[in-house]
Amino acid sequence: MPDTGFVWDPDKAIENLDKHRVSFDEAITVFGDPLATTVPDPDHSSDEERWWTIGLSLQQRLIVVWHTDHVESIRVIGARLATPSERRKYESGE
Repeated sequence: MPDTGFVWDPDKAIENLDKHRVSFDEAITVFGDPLATTVPDPDHSSDEERWWTIGLSLQQRLIVVWHTDHVESIRVIGARLATPSERRKYESGE
């Protein structure tokens, strides 16, 4: 993954915070979780390669982040709290 920075649409970030109560500033901290898992998300875009990552934020909340990887940045598309099922998988290491 790129390690030079994160980018996102400011309007989308506000919409995401209102809808899911997760800021993109918090969401990007999951990439620092050594147990974070990233998997492809081919069902949500035919134009670009998308991924989702699940991990603990610095606020100790388990968050799922949808993103694309670019050469010099990761573009955040959305983020929300993990569902109970996603939490169980994360905690079991699946």
